[in-house]
Amino acid sequence: MRPISISFSFSDLGRGSRARKVSAQLISHSKPNRHGRRLASRAGLRSVLLRRRRRRRRRRPILRSIQSPTAMSSLSGGTGTGSLAGFTKLCKGMAVVLVGAHIVVQILPAAVNYLALIPARTIPFAWNLITAGYIEQTIYGVVISTIGLLFMGKILEPIWGAKEFVKFIFIVNFLTSLCVFVTAIALYYIRREENYLYMPLSGFYGVLSGFLVGIKQIIPDHELPLLRIKAKWLPSIILLLSVAVSFFIPEPAAYLPMLVFGTYTSWIYLRFLQRRPETKFMGDPSDDFSFSSFFPELLRPIIDPFASIFARLCCGKRQTSSEAQDYDMGDNPLPGSDPVEASRRRERGARALEERLAAERLAAARTAQESVEDATESV
Repeated sequence: MRPISISFSFSDLGRGSRARKVSAQLISHSKPNRHGRRLASRAGLRSVLLRRRRRRRRRRPILRSIQSPTAMSSLSGGTGTGSLAGFTKLCKGMAVVLVGAHIVVQILPAAVNYLALIPARTIPFAWNLITAGYIEQTIYGVVISTIGLLFMGKILEPIWGAKEFVKFIFIVNFLTSLCVFVTAIALYYIRREENYLYMPLSGFYGVLSGFLVGIKQIIPDHELPLLRIKAKWLPSIILLLSVAVSFFIPEPAAYLPMLVFGTYTSWIYLRFLQRRPETKFMGDPSDDFSFSSFFPELLRPIIDPFASIFARLCCGKRQTSSEAQDYDMGDNPLPGSDPVEASRRRERGARALEERLAAERLAAARTAQESVEDATESV
């Protein structure tokens, strides 16, 4: 095969207009050129590099607009790709369990009698105390529970860890169901209404209210972007709204006891029972996480005496032993009882939340940049 060389010459034919005058000269050689393929490959490489440079110059203003602070903040909002990329695998798996349990109950309605909490049947079917929290009987319940699990678990699981997160869900769910069972039996003996014994009670609301208490503990001073409310007031506001709504719906017992007991049992677990590996002690004895912190400051002097009585009933031995150790140690407080340590823990939680949001924004910017590059290359 004989190589062909083509040469182009350009000249201007006036001030306002330009024209191209192309003259092609075809020169054939009797002997094949050994360097023809190498020259052709170099010319092709130069043309490819020139095209890439032109594309990069065209993409620079687009990429700058993507990497601007306003665009980054919009990507980290509720509907962008950044909010969808931070859900953990554990939360996604538990969301699948909630949706799957709802589908099973809809296909087999008789399964409610074996999985939901029915106080009259709990004695032979004791597993109801565990399974009732994962059964949603309405489509609205499964939507609210799934969204709450994904978004609140997105905050709590990276700070607590997967093991502690699962442990928290299991303990709060079981204690909430147990308290609801005891309350239903007590109401039956007080009012003599069989509806308290045979009403199927189920839902993930107790654990969701416990998540709000966990957020109150970790990032109490974090403000919600839309409501301008601090996170420490979320459990109290949700309980107040639930009690107000219960006067206008036919069966408030289907969800209100779970919300109340879920909030209280989760506070007991985080206040007295949760192990902290950084101090090797249990609970959070700081004043900012006391029981009276759920109420306005005007009511706290009235609530503190009653809260101290319940605290002694729950863990009187542990408090007396800690007081004795405090007395032996003099003015030095016990590890874990210092409010400065509690504030450090909250700072770590807020720092972890900020780092996660920054990572999500960076990942969103990278995906947007890659999509723009793919679009420009396709063009």
